[in-house]
Amino acid sequence: MSRKLFAAAALAAVFSAFGNHVSAADDSKITVVFDQQLPNVPGKSIRGVLVEYPPGGSTASHTHPSSAFIYATVIEGAIRSQVNDGPVKVYRVGENWSEVPGDRHLVSANDSDSAPAKLLAVFVVDTGEKEIVLPMK
Repeated sequence: MSRKLFAAAALAAVFSAFGNHVSAADDSKITVVFDQQLPNVPGKSIRGVLVEYPPGGSTASHTHPSSAFIYATVIEGAIRSQVNDGPVKVYRVGENWSEVPGDRHLVSANDSDSAPAKLLAVFVVDTGEKEIVLPMK
C-alpha cells in the first residue's frame, strides 16, 4: 500500500475511534470523524465523514445540503457511484470524485458482495447544517 493511501486509511481509523455516528439509509454506516469551523471562511466548516459499506451494502439515492461541496476518496475496497445523469462508475482505493451543491447521488454502493468497502468524504458545508445525507423523495 502506498504511503499516501496508508496515511488516509490510518487517519480515518484514528478519527472513527472517537467520531460521532450519524444515521444512514439502508445498510451503510456513516460516522463524522472530524468537524472544524473554518476560521478564514465565516459560517463554513470542514467535515470529514467515513462511510462504511458491508459486502453488498449501499445507501439509497440522496442529495446533500445545498451548501455542501464534497470530495470523496475510496480507502478500502471498491465503490460503485453515479452522480446526476453521469455514468455509473466503479472507484477503487485511492480514486476519488467530487460533488457540487445540488448534485444528486443516484448510486452509492459497495461493488463487492464478499468484501467491505469504505470511503472518506470531506465536506465544506454551512456550519449550522446538521443533516448531511438527505434521502431523495
